[in-house]
Parts: sequence; C-alpha cells; structure tokens
Amino acid sequence: MPVSRRLPRTAAFWSVAVLLVLMLAASGVPSPLYRVYQEEFGFGSGVLTTIFGIYAFALLLSLLVVGGLSDHVGRRPVLIAAFLLEAVAMALFLAADGVGWLLAARVVQGLATGALTSTLGASLLDLQHPDRPHGAFINSASPGLGLSIGAAGAGLLVQSIASPAEWAFGVLAVVFVFAALGALLLPESSPRLPGAAASLRPRVHVPPAHRRAFVVAVPLLVACWSLGGLYASLGPSLVADVFGIDNHLVGGLLILALNGTGVLGSLALRTAAPERAMVLGALVVAAGVTGTLGALLATSAPLLFASAVVTGFGFGAAFLGAVATITLGVDSGHRAGLLAAVFVVGYLAFSLPAIAAGISANGVGLTRTTEVYGVTVVVLALLAVVAMLRARRTAGSIAAVPAPVDETADRLAPAQLPG
Repeated sequence: MPVSRRLPRTAAFWSVAVLLVLMLAASGVPSPLYRVYQEEFGFGSGVLTTIFGIYAFALLLSLLVVGGLSDHVGRRPVLIAAFLLEAVAMALFLAADGVGWLLAARVVQGLATGALTSTLGASLLDLQHPDRPHGAFINSASPGLGLSIGAAGAGLLVQSIASPAEWAFGVLAVVFVFAALGALLLPESSPRLPGAAASLRPRVHVPPAHRRAFVVAVPLLVACWSLGGLYASLGPSLVADVFGIDNHLVGGLLILALNGTGVLGSLALRTAAPERAMVLGALVVAAGVTGTLGALLATSAPLLFASAVVTGFGFGAAFLGAVATITLGVDSGHRAGLLAAVFVVGYLAFSLPAIAAGISANGVGLTRTTEVYGVTVVVLALLAVVAMLRARRTAGSIAAVPAPVDETADRLAPAQLPG
C-alpha cells in the first residue's frame, strides 16, 4: 500500500497559515531599511516613497491578473512559482547597489506577493475544517500581523547588527526556496478547471445593487489605506527626523503599533453589524489621527505611539466593516470583480498619496506634510460617517440587502489589511 507524502488536512492548513504570515512579514521587512538605503545611496523622500509605491502597483497588478489562476491550474503550481519569485526578489535586494535594483526588487516582490496572497488565502478556505472555519479570520488578520512582525524584526536587525539587509534578505531567500519545496507536500485542494487563459483578464466590476455601498465606503477606504501607506513608507523617517529618535527599532515599532492593533480591531468587532463597524471604526480613526496631529504639535513620541494604537484599532474595524457591507449579498459570479474594485481603490490609496507625501516632504518638510496628510484623513473619515448616516436615514441600509441578525466572523472573510 503506497504511503502518502502529502500533509494531512489539519497540518496542511496550519502550514499554509504560517507561510501566509511569513510571506506578508517579508513585505514589511524593507520599511525600516529604507532609511539605511537612503543614507547609503543618497536619495530623498520622493524616491523613497516611489520605491514603496511601485511595490503596491505590482501587487495590485498581480492580484488582478493571476489572482484566480490557481482555480484553474491548481494551488501548488502557483505557490511553487510564486515562492521562487519571492526568493528572486530577496536576491535582488541582496545585490542592490542603487535605486534601480531596489525598484526591481520591489516590483518582483509585489508580483510574487499578489499571487501568494490570493492563492494562500484560497488554500486556507479550502483546507479549513468545516466545524472550525478559522480560514476567514486568518485571512483577515494575517496582513496586519505579518507586516508588523516584518517591520519590527527588521528594525531590530538594523539596530543590532552591522549588515542588516544581508542577514534579512539572505535568510528570507533561503526560507522562500524551502517554502517552494514545502509546497510540494501540500495536498492539492483545488480541481483544475478550464479557462486558465481567460482568468488572466482582470475583472473589476461593481454590480448596480452594490454601487451605493461602494461609493459611500470609498472615502473610508481611502482614509484607512492612505494612512497605512504613510506609516509603512515614511513612518521610520517621521520617528527619526521629526521626533529625534534615531533608533530603527522604534521606527519599526511604529508600524507595529498601527498594523498590529488593526488585527485587534477586526477581532473585537468581528460579530458587529458591518455598518456599525464602519461608523465606529471611522470615528476611532478620526480620533486617533487627531491625536497624531497633537503629537506633531507637541513633539510627543508617546502621544504619537498611543495615537497609532488607537488609529490602528479603528482601521481594522472600519475596513472589515466596509468590505462586509460592500459585499453583503453579492452573488458568486460578481464577488471577484467587486473585491477587485475594493482592492483597486485600496492599493491606489496605499501608494499614490504616500508618493505625493514623499515629494511634498522634500519641498515643505515632513512635519508640514504629515499635518496636511493627517487633516485630510480626518476629513475623509468624517465625510464617510456623514455619508453613511445620511444613506441609512434615507434608505434604512447602505448595503445591497439587509444584514441578517445572526452574523458571524465569516461575513468579514474577504477583508484584508494592506500588506
């Protein structure tokens, strides 16, 4: 009798969960290293945020083009190819001796991360136990958790050892090669379906019944994701240049403060009605960013970190509630296109405002840029609250269909924080 070389279902599920967090942690590693590269290669904030932003563009492109490919060719082939592509990205970081190499590394990493995010996420839903459907929560919590681990870990390396980039990317390159080999042990959880070539055509579509919810949620999506982009790109520079803390670990911890508490926000309000989670989350984001503005005026690092914690909590709740509201009642044939529309808004907000902030920081300074950025985020969050309350007053609900009374965390499954 032949012995199976595939992992059993439960072991495969948790292996995929670990791989997902690991891959997303790798996406956070460059953030504390941007300042190191800045000093080594001599570029300004505008170039820094361009290096950051091009990753988000590549990731979005990958999500839209190959996001559904594993439904047709199987999960394992996509995982193996994408993990090897991650290893190539790490090798490019290792070889980097200028801005061009960094841009190439981030493009390749973005392409690999987009393919892995969709395929690993689908694998979790495939492999989860019917009586213990943890895949939804892991999918929604892992981006914030992974990014936080990567940023904090890289900050610790920068602060502790002489060649942090070589250690970080060298180890990750080896790990991703082993991850590709490990994917061979995973059971194939998706049948191969025809239409692989057609699946590469991006689908972005908001069905008419869901357009009101989508339009109302756009200001909140932009507020949350643009704030995440600012922290991930210029957060360590803010800590060093504005608050005078020349410690790379502290810069990484600021990213952890925002993204780590985003996981807590999504967990705390996972059973709340989606529209309520949106309103509460938006108000908490506005309050947290107002605290950040106060921290800038007082040059208070403790207030900066406390405000990031508050903002992150609201971020997690607001984004999960927004996605749940937008997608409530959508049929399976339109789900992928609707989620693609959400992520197009999200990743454009994650990258474009951050790039603009980097250019602005070169002209008017990082403090003034962050103040204007923060005020804009507060205004967007409050506009979203007003729009939601007005829509509910006139129509009773902004969702396409009323939310049932008995809601579960699985309703929030499609939502993910930026990674």
